[in-house]
Amino acid sequence: MESPELGVGSLKDALFILESGEVYRNPTEVKMSQIVLPCHANHCGELSVGQLLKWMDSTACLSAERHAGCSCITASVDDIHFEHTIGVGQVVSIIAKVNRAFTSSMEVGILVTCEDLYIGKEWKVCHAFASFVARRTETGKVQLKQVIPHTQLEQVEYSLAAERRRMRLIHVETITDLLSNCAAQLGECQEHKDAIPAEKTRVESVELVLPPHANHQVSTFGGQIMAWMENVATIAASRLCNAHPTLRSIDMFHFRGPSHIGDRLVLKAIVNNSFKTSMEVGVCAEAYKGGEPLRHINSAFMTFEVLDGDRKPCMLPRIRPEPVDGKRRYQEALARKKIRLDRKYIITSKQTQVPLSVPWDQSNQMYLSLNNVSALKIMVAKTNWVLTSEKNKVSLYTLEENQVLCFKVEMKVNIPADQTFHLLSDLRKRMEWDRHYEKCEVVLQADEEDTIYRVASPSITKGGKGQDFIMLASRRQPCDARDPYLIAVRSVTLPTHPPTDDYTRGEVLCAGFCIWEESSSVTKITYYNQASPGVLPYISRDIVGLSSSYYCIFSACSDFLKANKTCLGAPPPPPAAP
Repeated sequence: MESPELGVGSLKDALFILESGEVYRNPTEVKMSQIVLPCHANHCGELSVGQLLKWMDSTACLSAERHAGCSCITASVDDIHFEHTIGVGQVVSIIAKVNRAFTSSMEVGILVTCEDLYIGKEWKVCHAFASFVARRTETGKVQLKQVIPHTQLEQVEYSLAAERRRMRLIHVETITDLLSNCAAQLGECQEHKDAIPAEKTRVESVELVLPPHANHQVSTFGGQIMAWMENVATIAASRLCNAHPTLRSIDMFHFRGPSHIGDRLVLKAIVNNSFKTSMEVGVCAEAYKGGEPLRHINSAFMTFEVLDGDRKPCMLPRIRPEPVDGKRRYQEALARKKIRLDRKYIITSKQTQVPLSVPWDQSNQMYLSLNNVSALKIMVAKTNWVLTSEKNKVSLYTLEENQVLCFKVEMKVNIPADQTFHLLSDLRKRMEWDRHYEKCEVVLQADEEDTIYRVASPSITKGGKGQDFIMLASRRQPCDARDPYLIAVRSVTLPTHPPTDDYTRGEVLCAGFCIWEESSSVTKITYYNQASPGVLPYISRDIVGLSSSYYCIFSACSDFLKANKTCLGAPPPPPAAP
């Protein structure tokens, strides 16, 4: 689950000077540097990913324990994409720091870089987000102290951590639903000539958990379990291609339970499906002791490639799945690949690309919603806004950054924050106060938090065409009292609603409301918008000081909220056929 625009690269903040004059360093930050020795390498002379996972887990755990002040255990590690391999003699640097703490769990950001000492070059290898849980003490459950972000980049990661946590909590159910829908769309698996039976790639291995495999809490070290899982997955991949595969990505590790010294860990792997130049290997870890039944400890899906002498991916044999379960795994691997490609497209989509809109599909809803909210949170965290004008406590700010213009409008209302959130969440009600919303209808009600609308705006020139927008609105209630209410908006593309001759299709890249509760009756509302070509004409005169229409619109918004302050919370719009 990556952050758009700002990843864990934020771990390397620019110098931040405290009021005392001292250079700020995050108190939870832990650094580890290791030179890669032959004992750490695989048969290709490259650092074993299993060894790297051990180092990453150790560094992140130390960071979590530095913040918690007690023992912590690994709960999960988000998806990891490995951008480069690491050779013997090179130096691995790992930086970990706590982005945010919740009640008894915390998110730790991990950045891995590699340095070649001979040429003085350093490059990024991967980054990840890991969740750790503080173990109970003799006095009971731990209540973690808050993380206080000091820099703008720390504020971004602090804010996004709440969104990533939400994703983790619904991950299993969401992925199950997506796989079910995607698999139905993908049809039956095809028979390929000269396909390799999937059973040929099956691997099973048993490991006895010994004291060297345990952590300081006398349970099996999470990094060791991940390393064993990577080992059997690599063997399975090798059996398909009869070559040395390179691990490119890992889907989320999720630890479902502990294991201890004396346990036997059964590790199983099999190639679920192969594509032109990549393959997916499913791997799981189960534990038992004596005659006890197997306990499911962890599972993951790993994507491998085989590289030629020029480091280019080779063509791979196709897989012939076994009946029933094999065909199910084959189909689910296809669905996961589609989800990964959709996610990659959403996250890596550049602001300068046209069209700005990302195609909407049920399989990418989770990541598109995440990206929508995260983009707004990144804008909210920016600090270098410039006050352009102010009228009767309605303020207009602008921000020019990397040739992109953003603006925000800010005001306060004497209405509870939750009621403000309910009234602004349904974009159809915006027609009552925003003259730029000539028409607004629900196109698709995806769920209670994500709704797609079609909005029509009048022409700004006499006799010209109006604009229409197909927009996804994602709403979020606060994770805790330190978070605002959010309503994030961005354009999406729907095949069922192509551009028409009556309107020019406009696009919104990032916009929305941030609603802060200042007291039980006072709420601060800030509206943000990244001024895309479709939006800029409506606000340009205000920005250059030739108009104050923004004041009229948000004064009307204030009046609308006051008039409806006693109304019941607005329910989500009814479902609409796509």
